[in-house]
Amino acid sequence: MNVREAVLTGDEMQTSFLEQGLSLIERAARTAAAAAADADAVDRDARFPHKAFDVAREQKLLGVMVPVEFGGLSASIHDVTDICYTLGRACASTAMIYAMHQTKVACVIRHGHGIPWMETMMRRIARDQWLLASSTTEGQNGGNIRASAAAVDHAGDTVSLVRDATVISYGAEADGLVTIARRATDAAASDQVLLALAKDDYTLKRTLGWETLGMRGTCSTGFELKVDCPADRVFPESYDKIHAQTMTPFAHLCWSSAWAGIAAAAVTRAQAFIRKAARSSGGQMPPAAAHFTAAKMSLAKLRALIAANIDAFARVEHDERALTSLDFQSSITLLKVQASELAVETVMHAMRTAGLAGYRNDGEFTMGRHLRDVLSSPIMINNDRILANAATSTLMSGVPTSLRD
Repeated sequence: MNVREAVLTGDEMQTSFLEQGLSLIERAARTAAAAAADADAVDRDARFPHKAFDVAREQKLLGVMVPVEFGGLSASIHDVTDICYTLGRACASTAMIYAMHQTKVACVIRHGHGIPWMETMMRRIARDQWLLASSTTEGQNGGNIRASAAAVDHAGDTVSLVRDATVISYGAEADGLVTIARRATDAAASDQVLLALAKDDYTLKRTLGWETLGMRGTCSTGFELKVDCPADRVFPESYDKIHAQTMTPFAHLCWSSAWAGIAAAAVTRAQAFIRKAARSSGGQMPPAAAHFTAAKMSLAKLRALIAANIDAFARVEHDERALTSLDFQSSITLLKVQASELAVETVMHAMRTAGLAGYRNDGEFTMGRHLRDVLSSPIMINNDRILANAATSTLMSGVPTSLRD
């Protein structure tokens, strides 16, 4: 920071930064370059991608969705998913952390207007580039985020909560977190609320480690989460509404875009392998070239699927009735299943294109990290659970009678 910046206010610094004229994708590209340079070390050491997020903060990427009135850029879902895709091509852990962060930011933005604390949090995200973590997994419930064991205990103007948070991705690195809980000690497991917390509102005690096959840099360790804070940290709206209108759409769109970025990175390496092999053999295509064609086709299907769902959400994002419709909820829920399976398929085709060169960990065409990272995608909120839960709603949904329905 130079001397002039040191005496500027937060709003003036934001204006000064915007005058540089960098597009969001240019800022994402700068962040991705830092992420790519550090990706192998982040994976090897299972550590948080500090260098990537230092640059992301410099580029003001963490608060891009915050409305202009609160110091952000009012970025759209198209903007944010493009950033997730760009980061996914560089470092899967960086992309997934960014995707999870933006999902929580979206909850604050879309359900926090008119609430002083939530608006303060928006300003801090934009001005100070706060990173928000997510605490949805609890105890032995796996990915069933529509039932909570821990309950909010109300005492006057304050609330408290003790939660067995078996996974809080990058929890130790975050400036705040968003968590779900039962509304009160006598509430049903499905009667949930969402809390948006600053770091001073809670403490974390580590209970589980994070030694995994892939997505190692997300540092998704387990903690005992203890909350003691003002009651205004609790969203007035019930969680079921936030879940349907914001949490699920943003999570599935941003996650899918990150996975597509991983797949695209693998296809890029496969393409480089094919070109090198063809040059060295006088233009003759290697035997595994058919897998490259399959990889390109699979990636095209994946990108088209995500783009269609982004467009569908953008058309109805402020229409509560449309967001909660059976067709939209089925489509956005099943996007996660379809995108994760296609991403794995794409990376597998890319690796088979390169054969041993892709399987090795010590060459220019290595894809081991990409495969290990993308294999997390069907497991994050397990696809089998989603398909089982969606069975009733998909049965009730009609079958289109024309191509344009």
